[in-house]
Amino acid sequence: MKILVPVKRVVDYNVQVRVRADQQGVETTGVKMSMNPFDEIAVEEAVRLKEKGVATEIVVLSIGPAQAQDTLRTALAMGADRAVLITAEPNPEPLAVAKLIKAVAEKEGPSIIILGKQAIDDDMNATSQSLAALLDWPQGTFASKVEVKGEEVEVTREIDGGLETVALKLPAIISTDLRLNEPRYAALPNIMKARKKPLETLTPADLSVDVTPRLETLKVAEPAKRQGGKKVGSVAELVEKLKTEARVI
Repeated sequence: MKILVPVKRVVDYNVQVRVRADQQGVETTGVKMSMNPFDEIAVEEAVRLKEKGVATEIVVLSIGPAQAQDTLRTALAMGADRAVLITAEPNPEPLAVAKLIKAVAEKEGPSIIILGKQAIDDDMNATSQSLAALLDWPQGTFASKVEVKGEEVEVTREIDGGLETVALKLPAIISTDLRLNEPRYAALPNIMKARKKPLETLTPADLSVDVTPRLETLKVAEPAKRQGGKKVGSVAELVEKLKTEARVI
């Protein structure tokens, strides 16, 4: 069984994000970048399935600038076997990303595609659903547990009311939630070995996919700063302020 894992290069989650001066995005120049945390969980799950003998090969895929090679090398150090980089700048929109993943999936023929439920830079949560629609494959989103049983995979999903378990016929798409696993750290020997693992570079044109933007960013702005609190002298004064100033009752 082959598993395809798309990963995205994003601003590191420890970095305080700043809006660019032109208000068309966030500042990335000179900023530490890393693998999207949800995608890191997806790589870890694929590696665990391989360690269990369920999967035989893990292919990681990234779509973005040439620097995304570093993100792919991290995934290779974690245990992936091969990598594919589709160079595209600026980062394509979710629908274009889904079309590119579809093209690679048709070429590679994976049984399972595992990817993060969303990227922390735009919080779109749209790629996995779009990909499932394009491929016409069953999907299990927000996965907190994955079990492969023959030609099916059982996915326990996190939903508003608790947990839901769905059985999907392979091939299938799974998007990962935070509680699925805890990603491993890549050991130094594995980081060295990752440099020798194959990494193929493609362009959208190679896959005959149009990545022309269909969305326009009007403005990006920081959220309004919170105002300081106020002390009140009595419950009656508190209720009055909640009515007249906060207007919440």
